[in-house]
Amino acid sequence: MPDDVRRALVEHGVGAAYEARPAYQRNDYIGWITRAKRPETRAKRLTQMLEELAAGDRYMKMAHRGR
Repeated sequence: MPDDVRRALVEHGVGAAYEARPAYQRNDYIGWITRAKRPETRAKRLTQMLEELAAGDRYMKMAHRGR
């Protein structure tokens, strides 16, 4: 996991929510964020992930039911 993503998870208090997600979702988020070509896109994707984890009911803008 990239350092900036790890820091953001800790700073926003959503590390546990991230770890609670299935492995495929964690991998999707990291791949999606790191494939961004522009810094603005990467930042936008990171923000979306953080917001979805904080809300707990979204995954890639789709409804997500937690465990």
